[in-house]
Amino acid sequence: RLLQQVRATHTHYCCGETSKLQNPSRKQSVSRSLKHLFNSSNKFVKTLKRGIYLAAVFYHRDSLLVTAEDQIPIVEVDDSYSSSLMQDFLWFTKLSCMWEDVRWLRQSMSVSMSSSSTLQARHKMLTAAGQLQNLLGTHNLGRVHYEPIKDRHGNVLLVTIRDIESQHSLFSGKWMQVTKLQSQRKSLSTPEEPYALDILIITMQDILAYQRRSTHRLAPGLYLGYLKLSSSVDQIKVLVSQRTPNMLCHTRIRDNANVSREEWDWIQTLAAAGEKERSDSEEVESRAESHAPLLYYELQTSIKSLLKHINVPLHQARHFRLYSQEVLELGHGVSFLLVLPPADDVCSAPGQSNPYTPLSGFLHLPLQMFELVHFCTYKEKFISLYCRLSSVLDLDALITQQAMREAITDGEVTTAKQRHQLILDYIQQLDEMRRDLRWITDALQYARYKQPRGGVP
Repeated sequence: RLLQQVRATHTHYCCGETSKLQNPSRKQSVSRSLKHLFNSSNKFVKTLKRGIYLAAVFYHRDSLLVTAEDQIPIVEVDDSYSSSLMQDFLWFTKLSCMWEDVRWLRQSMSVSMSSSSTLQARHKMLTAAGQLQNLLGTHNLGRVHYEPIKDRHGNVLLVTIRDIESQHSLFSGKWMQVTKLQSQRKSLSTPEEPYALDILIITMQDILAYQRRSTHRLAPGLYLGYLKLSSSVDQIKVLVSQRTPNMLCHTRIRDNANVSREEWDWIQTLAAAGEKERSDSEEVESRAESHAPLLYYELQTSIKSLLKHINVPLHQARHFRLYSQEVLELGHGVSFLLVLPPADDVCSAPGQSNPYTPLSGFLHLPLQMFELVHFCTYKEKFISLYCRLSSVLDLDALITQQAMREAITDGEVTTAKQRHQLILDYIQQLDEMRRDLRWITDALQYARYKQPRGGVP
């Protein structure tokens, strides 16, 4: 019902704003008009010339769908980008769950004349996605790769990836082995400063491996996960294993995913030891051990296995804590207990040493991208609905904000504020729907307390 309300509101507001935005007194620049004249909108881009581009990687086993010129299908999004690129990209990733709505979204927000640079950027993303859909002859562009590919020449490449079940051509293209494409690619850049397209082709095996692995579910059972994050200038990233990028680094505890009342009470007793002074905690810990269920010994084995996996010496485990707020029931019979590093080590700051690199088998996914790929695997219906709602509401919030800035009369100001408040109310409803599933945010807040309850066996 909320989705129907949001779609109706979006269509109503956007149609109402169209007449204002398409002011005939505002004319496109001569350079833009000439560029539009000479750049055919129904052709793929062959070379990158500084700007944002959208590439579609359609694969079947170890072959890619390429154009008649042996090129990966690419279209231009824009010839420049702003500092809000990452936020625009994260919004764009939500389209993975709603490619069939791209045309509706684009048509319902005619903002080509809007003074909002963010709205213009997102409208161009929708236009490029629609163009790529038309050229490829399919709505489904697959999943958006977890990060844009950037180079030092001013290019940004957004990549969508889709696994095609059989080698049938969706347009007048052909299938080519990845290795053949890599070997015959004539690069115009140097190894020291490769173009974004060269980076895409060189790392294609890694990108496809990530795509395949990110759709696999764990077998039902109880697991022990490790919550570790790192921060950069504009985002927080989650540490994951390359083998299972849709889940935290983990190890399997046992086949039975359920935690009994006796086991949970024991975990709470163990956690209580972390709140006491060390002289008292030894007594509590010994009491917890004397009444320990089988889970105690299973956890000891699992912690050793997990520490080995994440390259942490065993003696450092004494500073780790067990997340005692809940057992995470993630879906499809998979449950998790979490082990947390010391509060000061939960989130690494920029510039700190980072032992977790792709060469060592790890990835750092942006938090929003981790949640997207995780829920696409374990809560498919929910994330599809959420992305549909969130992407539209994000646009509506920008549109109503812009309307408030442009309002002149008291009546226009009042109407704009009412519209914006309605959108904020919808966003709040959506956040409340999502709150129960944002377990990683709850665990992160808990983990960063200086003296939380904790302790490990």
